[in-house]
Order: sequence, then C-alpha cells, then structure tokens
Amino acid sequence: MNIILLGPPGAGKGTQAQFLVEALGMVQLSTGDMLRDAKDSGTEMGKLVADVMSRGDLVTDEIVIGLIKEKLDGEKGAGFIFDGFPRTLAQADALGKLLNDCDIKLDSVIEIQVDDKALIKRIVGRSTCGGCGQVYHDETKPWPSDGKCSSCGSTDVKRRADDNEESLKQRLMEYYKKTSPLLGYYFAKGNLVSIDGLLSMNEVRDSLKKVINKE
Repeated sequence: MNIILLGPPGAGKGTQAQFLVEALGMVQLSTGDMLRDAKDSGTEMGKLVADVMSRGDLVTDEIVIGLIKEKLDGEKGAGFIFDGFPRTLAQADALGKLLNDCDIKLDSVIEIQVDDKALIKRIVGRSTCGGCGQVYHDETKPWPSDGKCSSCGSTDVKRRADDNEESLKQRLMEYYKKTSPLLGYYFAKGNLVSIDGLLSMNEVRDSLKKVINKE
C-alpha cells in the first residue's frame, strides 16, 4: 500500500504517519527528514543538497525527486507514505512519472480534513516535551502540574515560535494557494479519500486503517 497524506499544517499528518510506520511497517518519506539525512550522508546527492542549503537556496523539485527515487530503490517491497510531498501540481506530475517509472502503484491519497477555526485553536495551545517529543495541549492535555513530562520526566517544555494565530493563518493561506489544488487533481484520478481530522487521535487512526485495509 502506497499513500499520500494531504492536509493543512497542524492536521496531524506527521503523527498519523508515525502510527502507520509503527503499526504496519510502512516507510515514511518526509521531505524535511530526507533533506536533513541527505545533507549529512556524504553521497553525491547529499553533497548537492548540502551545497544548495548552505547557500540558503531552495531545494529544487528535481533534487527532491532524486532523493525519493533513492528511497524507493532502497526499500523495495515496502509500503510508502508520502508526507509533505507533493505540495504543487508540478510536483504531483513529477511524482506520478517517477512512480510509473519505478512500477509502483499509488493506492490512495488521504486528505485529513479539519475546520480552520478548530485547527487554529488546536495548534495555538500545543506544546511538546523537549526530551521525548510527547505532545501536550493547554486544554485537552495540559503539561503536568508537577512540571515534569509524564512520559520521560523532562522539565523541558517547548512551543514552536510560529504556533501563533497570525503565523498559522499565513501558513494556511500558503497551503490553500499551492497545495489544495491537489485535491481536485487526485479526485479526478480516482485516488482521493477524505477523513475527519477533528476526531480523536484514535478515531483518526481507525479511519486511516479502514482506508488502507479497503474496508
């Protein structure tokens, strides 16, 4: 099973992708992670990425496609989760061509749907443990009153600098301008499935499993 996860920033794509990795043994292809790994890998592609990033330039679609190809070639037979790519119609075309060349079928494009107001409320209140990455929320899962993470005991609580209403609205605007056209693109191809991202984490997981198991 090979899938693309779509949804606005904060919809929970990364969290759900990690669940699929742990539960089903799928391979998560996150653009950010691939770029960081490549930069430190010492390979020819890695040197190219490091050079581009050191200059402060944007990594081209061709480079990202090259990194994805390396991962596809190195994980034969695995199920892939594309997280953070594609973001544009041009990238979707490039990915489609690559999958076709590699004789890999794209099974589903899963959109995690969320209401913008609820999403902003969810994101503005969140924090994470600097020790283990456990996620907390001011309303639904507050940081423990003793000041220590319930998972690892760390006292290091972190909030992203851009987890504020103004920054999030800007990120949402960028998503709607560049990435939301992919919904129509994949709907026309018959790949698109939408699930409710405002359900509880476990309910979203159950929805994902039903899609993947084709229930």
